[in-house]
Amino acid sequence: MKLDILVIVAHPDDAELSCGGTIIKHTDMGYAVGIIDLTEGELGTRGSVETRYKEADAAAKLLGLKVRENLKFRDGWFKDDEEHRLKIIEKIRQYQPEIVITNAIEDRHPDHARASHLVEESAWLAGLSKIATNNNGVEQIPWRPKHVYHFIQYNVIKPDFVVDITGLSERKMNAIKAYSSQFYDPNGEKTNTFISKPEFLKVLESKIYMSGNYAHIDEAEGFTSAYKPAVKNFFDLI
Repeated sequence: MKLDILVIVAHPDDAELSCGGTIIKHTDMGYAVGIIDLTEGELGTRGSVETRYKEADAAAKLLGLKVRENLKFRDGWFKDDEEHRLKIIEKIRQYQPEIVITNAIEDRHPDHARASHLVEESAWLAGLSKIATNNNGVEQIPWRPKHVYHFIQYNVIKPDFVVDITGLSERKMNAIKAYSSQFYDPNGEKTNTFISKPEFLKVLESKIYMSGNYAHIDEAEGFTSAYKPAVKNFFDLI
């Protein structure tokens, strides 16, 4: 299966939290979008690996994904090394995305920045013919995505551009709330964490409007890029 957009993130829920609206917008438009979670989120205080898989599946349906996989890297301990890069290269070559989206370039959680660099480097290396990989015994051909974009997470980072998700914020929040063991649920688990307080969801909603404010639109999600995106003419801009 070829994908138009492949989102590769450190943890289940990273994508929903940071670019859920952008995913919904593109799946609504008919683009094929998939998510690869690098870890199972096993170090999360609330919930379990089993509940996280169920929540990720529920969120995937709300996002309209074509595929969702988990590479089962060690949460908190995965490395930016040859072994981990090769596994990501295999997936990029398997799905041949035009665009890869990944974690923020810096963030409070150390896994996020590490995943960001790991994925960006792997996306570039995936285009080198002398790196051999195979999928189920079949030799893969090189594939380099046209773009790698980084969404913005907890840390305040000025975006290079924003995606207009006006009218989609409620659906984005519903996908986030699919992780009921992680986020505020008055009927759910009572252990308090940084992200389980009801105020955290309000912060997420405020970020949608703050990102929109950069472009004088109602709702948006921000992204950064090592290579600046271009437009063919001024009228491609809104």
